[in-house]
Amino acid sequence: MRLFCPLSLLGNLLFGLTAQAQAPLTVPKPVTAALEQVKPADIKAHIAYLADDRLQGRKAGTPGYQMAVDYVTQQLKILGVQPAGEGGTYIQKVRLRRAFLKPGATFQVRDAQGTALPLAAGPDYVLYPSPELPATSVKDAPVAFAGFGISAPELGYDDYAGLDVKGKVVMIVRGSPRTFASTVASASQDLAGLLKAAINHGAVGLILASTHATPPASVKAGTNSVLGANGKVAVSRTFAVGSQQQFYASVNSAALQRFLQTSALDTTAVFASIRAGKPASAVLKTTITARTESTYQDFESYNVVGKFTGSDAKLRDEYVVHSAHLDHLGITAPVKGDSINNGAHDNASGVSCVLEIAKVYSKLKEKPKRSMLFVFMTGEELGLLGSSAFAANPTVPKAKIVADINMDMPTLIAPLLSVVALGAPHSTLIEPVKKACAYMAIDLENDPEPEQNRFIRSDQYSFVTAGIPALHIKYGNKTADGKNNLSEDVQKWRAVTYHKPQDDINGRFDFEAGRKYVQLCFLIGYQVAQDAARPTWNKGDFFGVRYGGQQ
Repeated sequence: MRLFCPLSLLGNLLFGLTAQAQAPLTVPKPVTAALEQVKPADIKAHIAYLADDRLQGRKAGTPGYQMAVDYVTQQLKILGVQPAGEGGTYIQKVRLRRAFLKPGATFQVRDAQGTALPLAAGPDYVLYPSPELPATSVKDAPVAFAGFGISAPELGYDDYAGLDVKGKVVMIVRGSPRTFASTVASASQDLAGLLKAAINHGAVGLILASTHATPPASVKAGTNSVLGANGKVAVSRTFAVGSQQQFYASVNSAALQRFLQTSALDTTAVFASIRAGKPASAVLKTTITARTESTYQDFESYNVVGKFTGSDAKLRDEYVVHSAHLDHLGITAPVKGDSINNGAHDNASGVSCVLEIAKVYSKLKEKPKRSMLFVFMTGEELGLLGSSAFAANPTVPKAKIVADINMDMPTLIAPLLSVVALGAPHSTLIEPVKKACAYMAIDLENDPEPEQNRFIRSDQYSFVTAGIPALHIKYGNKTADGKNNLSEDVQKWRAVTYHKPQDDINGRFDFEAGRKYVQLCFLIGYQVAQDAARPTWNKGDFFGVRYGGQQ
């Protein structure tokens, strides 16, 4: 993990001073009174229920997840939140597909002399099932190395420039040039986008090569995707939807070396070039012959959606979203004798915070001008699937959704003295963030861990790719003792807790930090709901141009 350096700290201080320089936020007395009713004990109570063993880890499509859906729905009813799902209900059905690879899949790589490369299934490579095609095959397909697989001429970088990949299998490594800003670098590594780029250039398949010697991740548990109302795949993280893509695999660094060596390419020189922003793409002297067959398990899960209607006759038709994912990992292999992944922090805490924000709105006799939408999503742990389904086909008009404020694992383990607003600097959402932080006396910092790619790993990114300005408030680095090294503490905590059964209600929590987090996120959303102008992408912003329709 990258630690803070003095230059980063200077940037953070400047960022914080900018926040303090904004015109002060004026909060009406009824709103401050409602905010005071946020109680740490109530936040804890929601988390305790959602992270109870009875819910069996809230895996999408399981009875435990349904218990979570029922709980959230009941809480919304108690608060007087109106149903905003399908057919006058609080739920939106999400059809999911789990694809499995049938035994007997074949994969052979030959060099220019026709000699097979010695690659072993499991240690060296893994083949993926197709969610769309029951049988796929390639025969003697040439392989082209396309660096990071990024096609972004608007950023002055295109791994496909001058490279003919039509009818070929494209091999890439995950990463981006050092010249890319951290959030743009994260977005450029989104696998769905990399797959789309390869297929749009005429490739028949993709190989994702690791720079590490460890074996590729197993797919014995299957891969997951979203089905549309027509029964066809609508969202997938491993295959380009509707493309007739024939092949997808991952390989380790040793296999990558063998591929490159067949064309006398020096791995060190290639990596140095692409990291410096100079593509080093080439057609390799190798061919692939492969065949796979897939089977499917289709099942249903649910997003939960509620709303408060706005008070302005015109703006009430527009929506500000507060979102959090409701699912977690379910039951897995035991760790220290426990196999239930309760997901107290991830993401019962985020769900609890959205419920408490809804409670604040329930206390307001006069609602804000815009309507507030509360969305609790399934399938985040399966690849942002529930949010992808909602953002693509929301239960309110998509064009009327003005912003999303997402809450995913706010990491309530220490006093909330500073925050990071992932995604906010790309749009005018940064202004209400600055004002809310100044009002709450909370410092606003740069991301202390940009290498974690957190911007594309949570549900707000599904809204971003739908063209909707979105943000995700995370902890900052400030600590009460002045050491300002909270990210180091979080890294140590995460190593023994994150995505493990140890993430339960008996773990480390600071519920007072949860109270401040709820109040901060409420104030951000409230400002957006009250502002006559809807949020816009910054002029020329990467995300605004790519997804928001900017010219």
